[in-house]
Amino acid sequence: MAVKFNNAFFEELSRSPAVTQLCVGVAETIAADIRTTAPVDSGDYVAGIKVRVKQQRRSVALVVGTDKKTMIIESKTGTMARALQRAKRRGRG
Repeated sequence: MAVKFNNAFFEELSRSPAVTQLCVGVAETIAADIRTTAPVDSGDYVAGIKVRVKQQRRSVALVVGTDKKTMIIESKTGTMARALQRAKRRGRG
């Protein structure tokens, strides 16, 4: 017996305010961890850590680095990657 999912229901659910807030909450926790453990020189890298929300078929919260040096710093330190791993271990990522 084939199972047929109600895709419209799941798309609506995944864009609901409760699910969006859950995604944003996890992303904010990860962003705070990054800001806490990030190397600080001028402070631009830390100030450039932002949470952005996208809604297409579902809500997605992204933690992004907006400073022009983000890729260089991340490639040398792995700050963002380690923060994501810590969140996963805590069951929040």
